[in-house]
Amino acid sequence: MFAYIKGTVTLVLDDYAVVENNGIGYMIFMPSRDLDALRDKKDVLVYTYYYVREDNISLYGFLDKESLNIFKLLLGVSGVGPKAALSILSCTTPSSFILSVVTKDDKTLSKAQGIGKKLAQRIILELKDKFKDYEFANEKEEDKREFLDKDVSKEAIAALLTLGYTKQEAIQAVKRVEGASSVEDYIKGALKFLMK
Repeated sequence: MFAYIKGTVTLVLDDYAVVENNGIGYMIFMPSRDLDALRDKKDVLVYTYYYVREDNISLYGFLDKESLNIFKLLLGVSGVGPKAALSILSCTTPSSFILSVVTKDDKTLSKAQGIGKKLAQRIILELKDKFKDYEFANEKEEDKREFLDKDVSKEAIAALLTLGYTKQEAIQAVKRVEGASSVEDYIKGALKFLMK
């Protein structure tokens, strides 16, 4: 119904913000990392999802389209409602969420409030096919499996993501590192490639 709302932030609380547009204040539930970012902003554009159920009509919002898309995918998972989806997006970025699904990392997903190990595993099971081509558009299936099965490469990718690199950049950089046997070696080699 609403693709986005552009307006002035008038209130930011723990689980929602109020964005005013043309004299109307929209109560928008958002992930905590987006709410934290809004505290320093006056004017904002929020991508929205209008959630309608028999007993609940709510507006959910995100500062980027990727988070909105992840939110929609999460709502399609059995047992995941809007609060659980927001909880996941509050403690992870879209890139690290996708990486967690692709690498079957249920521990990272379980860190979100209200997400237990079983639900995290269900999320991975139901969404893994959605992301199978996400970062490996031109790779062979065997190459994908061999690369993702290495724990050290997974850790190196996660470290590069926390340094602010995109998932695509991190994966490509780690794949170019030859002869690395530790996470540190992968990270050093990947950073050399990324700094060029």
